[in-house]
Amino acid sequence: MKKIVVALGGNAILTAGEKATFENQYNSVTKASKFLAKIIKAGNKLVISHGNGPQVGNLVLQNEIAAATIPEFPIYALTAETQGSIGFILEENLNNTFIQEGMEKNIVTLLTRVEVSSTDEAFKDPTKPIGRFYNEEEYKEILAEGRFPIKQDSNRGYRRVVYSPKPQKILNAEIVNSLVEDGNVVIATGGGGIPVVREDGIYKGIDAVIDKDLTSSKLAESIDADILMILTDVENVYLNYGQENEKKLDIVKVAELEAYVKEGHFSSGSMLPKVLAAIEFAKGGKESYICSLNKANETLEGRSGTKIIL
Repeated sequence: MKKIVVALGGNAILTAGEKATFENQYNSVTKASKFLAKIIKAGNKLVISHGNGPQVGNLVLQNEIAAATIPEFPIYALTAETQGSIGFILEENLNNTFIQEGMEKNIVTLLTRVEVSSTDEAFKDPTKPIGRFYNEEEYKEILAEGRFPIKQDSNRGYRRVVYSPKPQKILNAEIVNSLVEDGNVVIATGGGGIPVVREDGIYKGIDAVIDKDLTSSKLAESIDADILMILTDVENVYLNYGQENEKKLDIVKVAELEAYVKEGHFSSGSMLPKVLAAIEFAKGGKESYICSLNKANETLEGRSGTKIIL
């Protein structure tokens, strides 16, 4: 029996190119739940984390559109909202899958705060894009009004950007561990967690978005998990991805993977955060995996995915 933290990529909640409707998200999670149930059925303890990029971006957009009528909520509060809504979808689908499989298992979604440092270098420059794209005219208007930080995003237009500090501490880690050790499936740190800082001995929310893979790594470390599994839409990590000399990585050591990072093999907008999170957890002598959702069980059996070891 292994204690596994599974970080669900956005494709497990919403297929690329689909509208972020409740129905589409529900249907995507229905499929994902069947693969997650297999991990549990094999006798493992499971903690699930997930992204919330499209969902929190849509809530931010709703805020903007309704600002003249309804007061805007801070982004950290919107992250809390998505933890609840996505958690509900995951809970219900997993519960229904368990019923169909004849399994008895309790599932709980835990709203999770994650402490970040107010002196993190990330607070000097907002870099994490969220929400919709704006054209050049809208961009100039937003800059002139000083509504929020905005930058060009991959030559596709302009997007709102927020700070993205590193996770320092999972505030509810002991509760997560207690629940999973008691045999429950726990959904925690959704969207990278609700970012908070501690000042004058007390906590307060801060407008930022924490990378969900880095938070998943910190969570896995905090609850002494055996495995961190980062699920994405490709079966392996690749060098020279999409090129003629593409090379699949099966089992790779931390030092080797760090060298590949320095060589610039991984894109900051996709694979790089996953690789860095996997490295961070594997440095503790545990196993990290990066693989596709539909190959999760094969990966645990050594038949798919990229395994990162010390």
